[in-house]
This record gives sequence, structure tokens and C-alpha cells, in this order.
Amino acid sequence: MSIFRRGRGGPGRVSVQEAAARTGHGDPAEVPTDAVLLDVREPYEWQAGHAPRAVHLSLSALAAGTGLPARAQARPLVVICRSGNRSRQAAELLAARGAEAVDVIGGMRDWAGAGLPVVDANGGNGTVA
Repeated sequence: MSIFRRGRGGPGRVSVQEAAARTGHGDPAEVPTDAVLLDVREPYEWQAGHAPRAVHLSLSALAAGTGLPARAQARPLVVICRSGNRSRQAAELLAARGAEAVDVIGGMRDWAGAGLPVVDANGGNGTVA
């Protein structure tokens, strides 16, 4: 049984709170799954601010056929972008390739808005670009 609910005809969607819980970013009392947070924004967006422990692969690289980073292979994927549009496309691409993937509704904007951690490329306080 999948840990991810599916939408009609495509990958499922989760809230930022669900994404945080499934990737170990949420309440310490919650038991995370082995899911990986996959950020599909462009490199400049990633460098400005991303979730700690997230894995980066831009949608453009994914669409061009670049494989998943090692830490994201053979694991459930929680896909995030800035607002939720690119992550939806990426989750659909990944599902078509056989991966278990959901996208995060509201993306990094809602992630940061919910008070979840955002770090920059140097590990300092990041911003959502």
C-alpha cells in the first residue's frame, strides 16, 4: 500500500505539513517515512533557499532525461518547487517513469509561510526566490 494518496489520473498532492512529516522536517513526535524531498527549482532558486536535507534536480534537467541523484533513487519522492506548478509537472514525469511521487501544494512559498526551515547554499537563513 502506498503512503501517498493519488489524485484523479495523476500523482497525489500533499500539504506542506504532510510533506514535512513525510520527509523528517515536521514535528519530532511524528514518525517520518523514508521519503525524500526533491526540489525541482532552478539552481539560483535552490541556492537562495531550500529545505534542509532536500535533494536538488531542476525540472528542466529532469525533463531532459537527467537521472535522479543517488539519495533520491528507489525512494518515495515528495516534489517541491516555488508555488506548486513545476512540482506537479515533475511528479507526473517521475510517476510516468515508475517512481512513487507526490507534489507539494503551495511549494516553498507555503513551506516558508508555515515556519518550516529554509537554508541557503551556505547553510544560513535562506529565502524563497
